[in-house]
Amino acid sequence: MNKRGNAADAVAGAPAVEATPDARLRDRMRTLRQACRQVFGIPDYERYLEHMALHHAGDPALSRREFFARSIDAKYGKSGPRCC
Repeated sequence: MNKRGNAADAVAGAPAVEATPDARLRDRMRTLRQACRQVFGIPDYERYLEHMALHHAGDPALSRREFFARSIDAKYGKSGPRCC
């Protein structure tokens, strides 16, 4: 059981580790940064890497440069959303 008393949160065989205040702040700032990027439509390379690792583990990920080039092309290129 972990420090909060919730056995479901504890990993079997692993000791409960409480995050330091600095680590919790970093996690919250990361979450806020990701949310802002989503709201304003800014591509999030770190989120893309997490997605690739989770869902496409065997496929090579794009480099940061390639990722942003594709994002810009998708948004402003001829194949991207247009009003006219």
